[in-house]
Amino acid sequence: MSATETAIASAEAHSAHNYHPLPVVVASAEGAWMTDVEGRRYLDLLAGYSALNFGHGNRRLIDAAKAQLERVTLTSRAFHHDRFADFCTRLAELCGMEMVLPMNTGAEAVETAVKTARKWGYRVKGVPDGMAKIIVASDNFHGRTTTIISFSTDPEARADYGPYTPGFEIVPYGDLTALREAMTENTVAVLIEPIQGEAGVLVPPAGYLPGVRELTRERNVLFIADEIQSGLGRTGKTFACEHEGVVPDMYVLGKALGGGVVPVSAVVSSADILGVFKPGEHGSTFGGNPLACAVALEVIAMLRTGEYQERAAELGDHLHRELGLLAGGGTVEAVRGRGLWAGVDIAPALGTGREISERLMEERVLVKDTHGSTIRIAPPLVISKEDLDWGLDRLRAVLSA
Repeated sequence: MSATETAIASAEAHSAHNYHPLPVVVASAEGAWMTDVEGRRYLDLLAGYSALNFGHGNRRLIDAAKAQLERVTLTSRAFHHDRFADFCTRLAELCGMEMVLPMNTGAEAVETAVKTARKWGYRVKGVPDGMAKIIVASDNFHGRTTTIISFSTDPEARADYGPYTPGFEIVPYGDLTALREAMTENTVAVLIEPIQGEAGVLVPPAGYLPGVRELTRERNVLFIADEIQSGLGRTGKTFACEHEGVVPDMYVLGKALGGGVVPVSAVVSSADILGVFKPGEHGSTFGGNPLACAVALEVIAMLRTGEYQERAAELGDHLHRELGLLAGGGTVEAVRGRGLWAGVDIAPALGTGREISERLMEERVLVKDTHGSTIRIAPPLVISKEDLDWGLDRLRAVLSA
């Protein structure tokens, strides 16, 4: 067997199934390129589902991690450490908020947001104990914990994991009328993705996010924006909500916050909202650890320059122009997205999204499918225009073959 086949067979023998990865085994990576165990180079047009916004092996982030590795990596939250206050301050400033509650993974941050909203509902809004409701959108993807999959509409994510956590109301994404009708005096929050990633990079109708903001403010309900995939430069703005001039009550962040180096996530909000927690009521051994803070501080510093947001906007315009030329020609049925993020619906006659992804892999381009015939394109924000065009040329070749 080849080195690739050997590595995959070994993994299959000793790991439980979860993802369905493409049959490539990466050994090293730099910038927007990855090299497998056979020495073949691939253009990465997925960027770890936006965790690698700043590219593989970004020197600033690696240097920040190395420097911190020599000092201290973990104290637990039983003690203070000298990077924590700076991290919380800088992230709050970036978000235009006041307080930060750091965790590790995106799912942990979403769980934290759910707990925050419920506690705020009981302590501040005055909802009767055990009656809090959170409204979510259909086709959402917020993580894979038992509580989060309880409000998923994806059978693969949800099936066989019941009994499910109550307290959630699901309404159609982009439908303000349904959202308004679902609200009651016990509604404590609306939790949505400003752009739905796993669903196929679905951008809501113009005016939807401002409508959500207006409704939640009128009804004394928290607006929670899950910007784990859409945030931190991906769409051409620091946050996807900014495209419609919306500021939520709470940001849920992850993925790119750790720069593809370490898992870092956070809930960011006002003192009135996050102030509902008292010592000992929530926590994480690794959340806000020194290594995570050191890397995230460098991420925040990079975002404060605005150059990555500008790059995503400019290259994103180019990406969508080029993809738009493919739509309606019998190969691509629709293109959606914003910035360096696109969902491309392939004509079913050409193959499934998985089959197209595998054909692109043979052309040394890596993307990932979702929901049948859709592929997602989300390169690192550091990709060059030349490399992006090379990848688009490979896509054209695969679609015309």
